[in-house]
Amino acid sequence: METLHTTLLIIGGGPGGYVAGIRAGQLGVPTILVEGASPGGTCLNIGCIPSKALIHAADAFCKARSYAAETSPLGISFGTAAAAVEPRIDLERTVAWKDGIVKKLTGGVGALLKKNGVKLVEGWATILDGKTVEVRPEGSSEATVRIRCEHMLLAGGSLPVELPFMPFGGPVISSTEALSPGDIPQRLVVVGAGYIGLELGTAYRKLGSQVTVVEAADRILPAYDADLVKPVAAALGRLGVELRLATSVLGMDEDGRRVRVRDASGVEALLEADRVLVAVGRKPRTVGWGLENLMLEMDGRAIKVDDQCRTSMRNVWAIGDLAGEPMLAHRAMAQGEMVAEIVSGKRRHFAPAAIPAVCFTDPEIVVVGMSPLDADKAGIEIVTANFPFSANGRAMTIESTDGFVRVVARKSDHRIIGWQAVGGAVSELAAGFTQSIELGAQLEDIAGTIHAHPTLGEAVQEAALRALGHALHI
Repeated sequence: METLHTTLLIIGGGPGGYVAGIRAGQLGVPTILVEGASPGGTCLNIGCIPSKALIHAADAFCKARSYAAETSPLGISFGTAAAAVEPRIDLERTVAWKDGIVKKLTGGVGALLKKNGVKLVEGWATILDGKTVEVRPEGSSEATVRIRCEHMLLAGGSLPVELPFMPFGGPVISSTEALSPGDIPQRLVVVGAGYIGLELGTAYRKLGSQVTVVEAADRILPAYDADLVKPVAAALGRLGVELRLATSVLGMDEDGRRVRVRDASGVEALLEADRVLVAVGRKPRTVGWGLENLMLEMDGRAIKVDDQCRTSMRNVWAIGDLAGEPMLAHRAMAQGEMVAEIVSGKRRHFAPAAIPAVCFTDPEIVVVGMSPLDADKAGIEIVTANFPFSANGRAMTIESTDGFVRVVARKSDHRIIGWQAVGGAVSELAAGFTQSIELGAQLEDIAGTIHAHPTLGEAVQEAALRALGHALHI
């Protein structure tokens, strides 16, 4: 068996792992990265990127269908009312287009690792101790490479949570299978009204499925501010998505074509389903690769780390989903970059002022920093204001006037501590929101910055102006 030696060994080539590898290579740290699948991890291969591609394709198809019905206020149609052309979607081509994007991005990651001198070892790692792993190729039970290192970075990512009474298989699928459909099911039941369930459920509805969403809580997106959720719930209603809230899933019936549910009053029902998407969360990938051999201190399901991503074992680090919430690719990237710099001798700590979270529903939701409720719980006196997109010219031109931008600032000094927004394309506002908090901006800074017209960003300036008592366009 071949034995390799390196300074930094990274297990997992997802966003955190590959960024750590690239940065370590830039800094001259001898680095080996072990990845069993394609570089890019869940995010590039079976998560963020392919889901946004599918969402875009579904949205474009849904718009085309509305034009065919001659109902578009834009005056676009595909024929007369008597002879309208009904759009069709070639799902095989759509999936191939999505896969092409994934392949281009994962290939780019591989090229960047190579350019920066990182050795990519393809295969699945098994940890022997805090300095040693063995790697076996895909499909093999025998290890072919042993790697010894000075620093071990654990970046194993996460897995979809499986319901014990409804295991994955047959008609029951996870988000992974949902992103590469062979066909569009006539009836789709989505278990879980979090962001993954609603993003994919909305996409499938736009592609033609009859979609029912089952959620144990009494509203969708229970982790989000209720005011932010209202426009999303209204949009789901317009699309014809059925919501079964305050309802528990009991499992599949005997023939495997119906889902048994029970509502809050105890009444049971059966939901017809050609496919069932279980989207009740994700969990750190901690089993199956020898992690238990390190006997690390845990924090629930996650590995416990400090503000430098150090674990309880010297020179063993953990980042991304393995290190717990929030399970976000951009958090993992920032942690990976930091660990690489610490290993190279730099002094760093992971102490972001805010980490943005985006829900790519229709409309989208962005949350950065503290909400009014968060501030109230923390005992912080605040000034807050929102600006509706119904008063924003750009929102009108893109037919997306539902929603608003809200700013939260400390009353004492007007320092901004939070932003929230819901609306079409508001994900693109996330960077500006985060920068304002990271830089310690005050309401006056945002209000006094000239924002381009016509853009959605004007709503950001107007929210700050309104918090100061002198909004211009409302």
